[in-house]
This record gives sequence, C-alpha cells and structure tokens, in this order.
Amino acid sequence: MTKTEPWTTAASGCSHDGSRPLDEASADVTRRFCRMIRASWRAWLTGLVLALAITLVAGNSARADNQSSGPNTNALNQFLAELSGNPSTINSSSVPKCSSPAGAPSPFRILDNQTYALCAVASCFVFDGVAYCKCEVKTGDSISAAFEYDDGQNVCTVNEAGAANGYMVSTFSPPTSVSPGGEQASYTCPGGSDGAYAQCDGGICFKSTQGKSFPGFNEPLAEDEIICSCPITEQSPKQPVGYQIVGPYPCQEAFFENCKRKAANKKTGSTLYVGAPTGTGDLLAFLLTGMVPPSNKCTLPRN
Repeated sequence: MTKTEPWTTAASGCSHDGSRPLDEASADVTRRFCRMIRASWRAWLTGLVLALAITLVAGNSARADNQSSGPNTNALNQFLAELSGNPSTINSSSVPKCSSPAGAPSPFRILDNQTYALCAVASCFVFDGVAYCKCEVKTGDSISAAFEYDDGQNVCTVNEAGAANGYMVSTFSPPTSVSPGGEQASYTCPGGSDGAYAQCDGGICFKSTQGKSFPGFNEPLAEDEIICSCPITEQSPKQPVGYQIVGPYPCQEAFFENCKRKAANKKTGSTLYVGAPTGTGDLLAFLLTGMVPPSNKCTLPRN
C-alpha cells in the first residue's frame, strides 16, 4: 500500500493514500495479507481468505473488459425487458437488492441501495461485556460478511426485514470523515498490542434509540444516529497482525493509548472504538467500489 509516515508531528504523522486502479490495489492488498502466512495459522487463514477474495474480484474485473455481459448485465437486461413489456406486472423481487462483489462467488455481500448503520468511526460504551456503539444511519451501497444461516438467510435478508421491524444491520462503506481534509484518521495499533475494540460488522442496531439518550453518551443521539450492539475483540499480544481504529486528525500520540488494555478493555463503563484487523477497511472499500480511496492514516514510529 502507499507508504504511511510514522507519528512525529501533526504534519508528518499521517499520509493521504492516493486512489489506485483495481489491478494495482489488488496486488498491494493481496501482498499485505499474504505476508500474514509467515506469522501463525490464524493469520495464515485470514490472509488466504482475503487474498482469494481480492484475486476473484480482480479476475472478474479483468474479464469484464473483454465481455459485453455477465450475471449482473443479464439480470438488468431481464428487468428492462419486463419493464418494457408490462410494467404493472413487475414483481419487486425481480430487482436485485444484494450481490456478490463483481458478480463473483464471495464470502461478502453488497447491499444495494439499502438503509444501514455505518459504525466504522464509532465510539462505544461497554456494558456487561457488550459494546453499544453510536453509529450513523446511511442509505446507499454497503458491504458486509455474508453471515449466512438457515436456508438462504443472510445479512441481506436480515437488513431488509429490519426496515419494517425497527432495526437495521451495521455494514461498511468508506467513511468520509477519514478522507483528506477530514477530521479523523485510521490509527494502526501494531502487532503485539493488547487492547480491545468493537467488531461491528453484522451488529444489530435499534431504531428506537434514534434521537434518544443512551447510557455512556453525554448528549442525546441525533435523528440520523443509532445504537448498535457489537461484540468485543480482545487483541492477543502474541498476534503479529495489528488492528486499526479511528481517532482524531491531525494525529495525536496520546490516542495510541487505546491500543493498550489499560485504556481499552471489556469492563463495564469502558469506552471502546470500532476496529478491525489492519487493512480490512481498505479491502472492503476495494471490494465495494473497485478502488482504495485516499485516507488519513496514523502509525507509531518504529523503535
């Protein structure tokens, strides 16, 4: 990936990663996760799955340059044919609401133009071992792990059902607040960190909390904010792969205290931040949009 400068001053502590074309981003992200195979079996498995996902997407993108149609094109053509023939008989189920990245088999699902909760930059209040995170309500395309269960049920069907039942699912799209000019940045907690973070992909969020007060937050939520219930990941100091959380920009060295268990833990009353293994945000943005968008990033200096 594009070089990120370590924290030294506000100006040199972060970098703005430039947008990259699909093939270059694919190679870069694949190399990042493939390097994990030398670390541990768990890191190896994560690297393999994510690298395969990137390879599948990049391969389908390349083939698309030489093909005039594919699964998504055929579905669109069928829908247009139905519309021109008899619009009154169109069934809403014939309009695809979820898809796999680039039309390829994938462990992820893209939720097409649905209302969802974006928790990527959220802070959370811990109560009884669960993180309750203040997230943003968004509408548009987002991506999530599939979370398949029963017969054909997954994150798409759960989120669709929630529209009429008072809840929605936390999924991912690139947050604008970490873009160049934004007031936030992605902080990388290096391998060996022992802090905790909330893992909100797939978290269930409750519409009854919008515009209301909630424990752990000083002010009532805005109407476009929602509380999501998220599991907590406690990072093992033996894990060589770090993780990323979002904090203030310009970079602040003190914020890296949240990479340590003393500040970030599962105790009731603690404050946690939403996070994910290093590079996950770039991967999901790439699978959703075909590009890795520029963003503010902060890292600790190497000793």
